[in-house]
Amino acid sequence: MSETTSATRSLQGRVVSNKMNHTVTVLIERQIQHAVYGKILRRSTKLHAHDESGDCREGDLVRIVECRPLSKTKHHRVVEVLQRAGE
Repeated sequence: MSETTSATRSLQGRVVSNKMNHTVTVLIERQIQHAVYGKILRRSTKLHAHDESGDCREGDLVRIVECRPLSKTKHHRVVEVLQRAGE
């Protein structure tokens, strides 16, 4: 059997909610270009991520990675806090 290792997908975004136990909601924004007109558009996605330590606050910039499904809507883990809110 050959070992296949896939690179873990890492994303960064801003915490918009931390009201749940061990869970934060992360808003990930990206820019796309319109296929015909070429205008730059902003698109966003909200993901639930597991925050084991519970130290993420609303407004923090965090890095999350994909993992096995932890619940019905949670498939990511918080790896690190890149920037604290208000800094």
